[in-house]
Amino acid sequence: MNDSQLLENLKKRSLVMALTRDFFRSMDYIEVETPIRCPSVIPEAHIDPVTSQGAFLQASPEQCMKRLLARGADKIFQICKCFRQGERGQRHLPELTLLEWYAVHQTYDDLMDQCQGLLRHIAKGLGTPNRLVYQGTSLDIANTFQRMTVFRAFERFSDISLNQAIDTGKFDEIISFDIEPHLGTSRPCFLYDYPISMASLSAVHPEKPDIAQRFEMYVAGIELANGFTELTDHKLQRKRFEMENELRIKHGKKKLPMPETFLSDLALMPPAAGIALGMDRLAMLFCDAPDIEQVVAFPPE
Repeated sequence: MNDSQLLENLKKRSLVMALTRDFFRSMDYIEVETPIRCPSVIPEAHIDPVTSQGAFLQASPEQCMKRLLARGADKIFQICKCFRQGERGQRHLPELTLLEWYAVHQTYDDLMDQCQGLLRHIAKGLGTPNRLVYQGTSLDIANTFQRMTVFRAFERFSDISLNQAIDTGKFDEIISFDIEPHLGTSRPCFLYDYPISMASLSAVHPEKPDIAQRFEMYVAGIELANGFTELTDHKLQRKRFEMENELRIKHGKKKLPMPETFLSDLALMPPAAGIALGMDRLAMLFCDAPDIEQVVAFPPE
């Protein structure tokens, strides 16, 4: 890709950013900034944080944004840099840009509706309402986005059942290689109701004790967002963090310190929902770029 095409992509990326902010401001969300360097991060088995002079560079602004909800914030959003070790590929960067938004007294159903609204708002602002064309595929964004449970996705696209995938440790592998390529190919798709073991920060489904109120959004086979109704039980959250650390040790990784201030504030947080959306991938989709490095000014190399 030549410099001229890169600059065109960066111009469109800038518009995507501006339209995103416009969307949330129109719904009375407050844009916030939280620290990039933190004394602790949320322990997750499959995300390795980057250290900085005895602190951690955030892998997500989640813990600080939830602490703002505990302090009385109502609806907040943020676009910021996040850092993760070892993430580099056609759709991955070790320094990435995330959009996250949180609102009290909402659920993952509200977040799915907002995702639809956001994509439609951006497409309209770019002069391409109703459809998004990516790598030769025309995607319908005017009609309701598809919703499919994780259980149903395994029934349709996997050779083994959901329970077998969990028991054999193949859940992530099957999602990535067997299921993802089929999602969001004609219209965006929400893959929802994950097993509780695959959603350490999510609230339990009120009618299904083994299911979490978590979803991921896929567009043209690309995972774009991960959202859920928030778990607000600080004691249960501590236990889940301990389980994540046990998995890290099992995989030969270092145990991460417990985020004590986050857990203390979580006890004060009202019911809420929150989501992380990859802005680099969103720019890929609207720029029709097959590689993530085509929508950033300078790749890490």
